[in-house]
Amino acid sequence: LRLGASGGGSVQPGGSLRLSCAVSGTGLNYYAMKWFRQAPGKEREGVACISRSGGSSEYADSVKGRFTISRDDAKNRVYLQMESLRPEDTATYYCAARKYDNDGDCGRNLMDDWGGGTQVTEAS
Repeated sequence: LRLGASGGGSVQPGGSLRLSCAVSGTGLNYYAMKWFRQAPGKEREGVACISRSGGSSEYADSVKGRFTISRDDAKNRVYLQMESLRPEDTATYYCAARKYDNDGDCGRNLMDDWGGGTQVTEAS
């Protein structure tokens, strides 16, 4: 798969953004999708993932209740809705895909395909 993230920008604390990941290629329904982020000087971390069918999702503790991951396979898109943004959410966000034999899982960090990042900046 080829992936491309977009939708980043600068936002005031408490604001919202929706990131979008455009997916090209075939067989998206065989892939779980995951959003990662990396802040300057920090390690990359998994933020949210969604299973092949979209029936399961997982979130990092730092974003639970504020971020929502979703997918629309008909549009070849994966989204990350981010609410109540905080300065510590400032990072470059990446979408990634991993092929799973079975539905339901999405939490692994070893991914098959990566897209370019989109920058999210919290204005302090």
